[in-house]
Amino acid sequence: MPGKSNASRAPTRRRDVPSWLVVACLASVTACVFGRAFGLNFVTWDDTTNFVSNQNYRGLGFSQLSWMWTTFHLGHYTPLSWMTLGLDYELWGMNPSGYHATSVILHAVNSALLYQLFLQLLIRARMGAAQVDEPRNELRGLAAGGALLFAIHPLRVESVAWVTERRDVVSLLLLVVSILLYLRSTADPAARSRYYWCSVIAFAAALLSKATVMTLPAVLLVLNIYPLRRLHGVRDAKSRRVLIEIIPFGVLASGFALLSIVALHPPAQLSVAQKLGVSAYGLAFYVRKTLLPTGLSPLYELPGDIRLTEPRVLEGIGVVLVISALAVVFRRRWPALAAAWAIFFVVTLPMLGVVQNGPQIAADRYTYHSGASLALLVSSSWLAVAPRWRRVVVGIGAVLLCVLGVLTWQQTAIWHDGGTLWERAVEIDDRSPIALNSLAGILYERNDVDQALALSRRAAALAPTYEPAFNNVGIGLARSGDNAGARAAYEHALTLKPDYDEAESNLGVIAARQGDTASAILHYHRAIADNPMNADAHVNLGNVLARQHRLDEAIGHFESALTIRPDHADAQFDWGVALANAAQLRQAAVHFRAALAIDSNHVEAREFLARAERVQR
Repeated sequence: MPGKSNASRAPTRRRDVPSWLVVACLASVTACVFGRAFGLNFVTWDDTTNFVSNQNYRGLGFSQLSWMWTTFHLGHYTPLSWMTLGLDYELWGMNPSGYHATSVILHAVNSALLYQLFLQLLIRARMGAAQVDEPRNELRGLAAGGALLFAIHPLRVESVAWVTERRDVVSLLLLVVSILLYLRSTADPAARSRYYWCSVIAFAAALLSKATVMTLPAVLLVLNIYPLRRLHGVRDAKSRRVLIEIIPFGVLASGFALLSIVALHPPAQLSVAQKLGVSAYGLAFYVRKTLLPTGLSPLYELPGDIRLTEPRVLEGIGVVLVISALAVVFRRRWPALAAAWAIFFVVTLPMLGVVQNGPQIAADRYTYHSGASLALLVSSSWLAVAPRWRRVVVGIGAVLLCVLGVLTWQQTAIWHDGGTLWERAVEIDDRSPIALNSLAGILYERNDVDQALALSRRAAALAPTYEPAFNNVGIGLARSGDNAGARAAYEHALTLKPDYDEAESNLGVIAARQGDTASAILHYHRAIADNPMNADAHVNLGNVLARQHRLDEAIGHFESALTIRPDHADAQFDWGVALANAAQLRQAAVHFRAALAIDSNHVEAREFLARAERVQR
């Protein structure tokens, strides 16, 4: 048109999307996808031992901090993770929604930090490329896509929705901070020393959150090969300096590796050949579930006998060999594959069964640290797509992310409570003794004795050396009126595990029912000696002592039970009954009210309180 300047037709450069906006969107989407987590409860899968019956972590006072920094509770040394849980208690008390909210927020922060890390790695990779760098927005898009792929993948649910695994989200946060600071130290000569030592400190903090991050020195070696391209051989002076700067990370990692072995006391479960087979199976399993995240379970139980000739083990070995071969063949044309696979392998290594810990052959949570490398590999593969197909690939990727988000939303619901958790585990594997027996325990709580007993018996038949199954069989028989059968089941459990406090306490219950007070007291004392934190054994012993008019001794055990479990309604009720029988009705009423404050549906407490108040009038 006349009068218009040619300058108006000049192409305009697209404005870069602000980093804060990308970060805010990533964190918001992640939190929304995990929105169901805010309504979850504690589950009967270590949460009971870690939180419900554990007084030691509750708060950030001197006694709690002393415990956090000296305990190897359940085989882990994770003081910084315990401190976040102590803060949760200060904020939320024993309301599980608050604990889950903290985990979701930390996971959302991790998605934002991984975006920053992925962006830095993509920029470093492109700086060394022969072709012109991709536009900044496209690199931001790839980094954001990779971070979101990691954050909303269903394999992340176990680490985020299970409060016990708080150590995963805390340790990853500090690990990513450490890597970001290290990258900054390599890019900013003026402040190199400051960023470097801050990186070392952040790594130490990550180790204090969960020791499995000990593989960072190996990760830094890989990153210095690609994409940083700072390692060129041991004879090169610059390469030797790189190796020297990794030494402090290696010293810290070695120290925590030794500490972890001391903490775990790993049993000699597997032979060397079996460990290799399980490790190959685990690697292939995680790759497969990353690509097709269906049929996920809270427990993939380790079979009683592992053989290298099993099809699933052979399949795992084959998958590992094929991917490793491809990484080696294409290491020059596609170095990202070799780097991502190497990082995935070394980060997963501590959880692969080399040091077997626990009853699982694999676990979704074991991908929380290693999954980031695969997410970035998938996202960055977009650069290899022909330009005319890139929009199509972006559209397909968006659809896949939506599907993953829906699957994660559904998977989160499985962690609602112990019932939904173990029902899912049995649905996936109905031959898992642990899952069957755990579901039986839930059904006993619901007073579904017949079905619970059937599940307990099946678990005992599948695993004749699994003592909790025989203990649960005893519970079912006792509640069915078969005291002789229950006694036999408890005694068999004790032959399998002589210091099994629950079986000892349950034998005391049978003896008390049969009027054998002396035997009941003996069994309760044995149970408490085996496990001083067994609140039920303290309550049971208190009841027997109260019936012998040894009120002061009985009250001591009721107090111990409530110290261990302040929400033990029966301890308050039984304490009240003991006082009422001693004609101390005013004090008894206090404990009946306390029982009702814990459990408003405690029918007996309500009835006894009414009687006590009526007599006092």
